[in-house]
Amino acid sequence: MRIGHGYDAHRLAPGRDMILCGVKIPCESGPDGHSDADAPLHALTDAILGAAALGDIGKLFPDTDEALRGISSRAILAETYASARGAGYELVNADITIVLQEPKLSGYIEAMRRSVAEALGCDIRQISVKAKTEERMGFTGTGEGIASHAVVLLENRRDYA
Repeated sequence: MRIGHGYDAHRLAPGRDMILCGVKIPCESGPDGHSDADAPLHALTDAILGAAALGDIGKLFPDTDEALRGISSRAILAETYASARGAGYELVNADITIVLQEPKLSGYIEAMRRSVAEALGCDIRQISVKAKTEERMGFTGTGEGIASHAVVLLENRRDYA
């Protein structure tokens, strides 16, 4: 068994789409970044990469590569998980925490879980998504940005022979 942790944060910018776990959330601002800036999926991608010891998202999908501008984070996640599977790893479970003051996300959690499960080709019961505020403290609490953490458990299905 291998555990991986991922973290990502983005500044919020007016006019950007708020895409979280592949789900578009109605909002006047969204995460700013080179890709669609889906912070929870970036954190999950890094967690998978960390558990499989395959590097990090910036190494594999650098923000200096103009061919990747606007790329879907679901595509990044799917490609990353395919690499981990190619190295013999299977997802046991993933737990994602989104830290954002507004908008409230409770009505979107199940859609986000479904989206992640579809991107990974796994059962929705293997995916947990939670949303937290920081009670108006720090950059997420003031509405300046969004942060996300993810933890995954992967099982190596190959022998170490």
